[in-house]
Amino acid sequence: MRGLAAACLGFAVLATAGEAMAQGRAGAPATCSRDLFQNEGALRRQLTRLQVVATADQATQCRTWREHVGFLQSARSVFATCQSGAQREQNVGLMDSELAEYRVLLANRCGKR
Repeated sequence: MRGLAAACLGFAVLATAGEAMAQGRAGAPATCSRDLFQNEGALRRQLTRLQVVATADQATQCRTWREHVGFLQSARSVFATCQSGAQREQNVGLMDSELAEYRVLLANRCGKR
């Protein structure tokens, strides 16, 4: 379940990340082009990490999911800061949706683990 959702998220964000680098947000920091590029690479790495732990023990999964929540928060911040218009709405919305899903997953399956 998580792997498929993460893959869908990844493909949706990656499909718009390249386009978004060309459409800078007015008043956005000069580092946004670099930040969006790094976000794309980090997202690819995160998707790989999530796939690798799909069959791991629960403690490993919980640790990776918690780290993924931190990544999603950072990625969301980059999209919110550096993008505008429909791209921003789509990517921030995807991050918010994934954050909510992973928080529920962590609460239901990991507790304080």
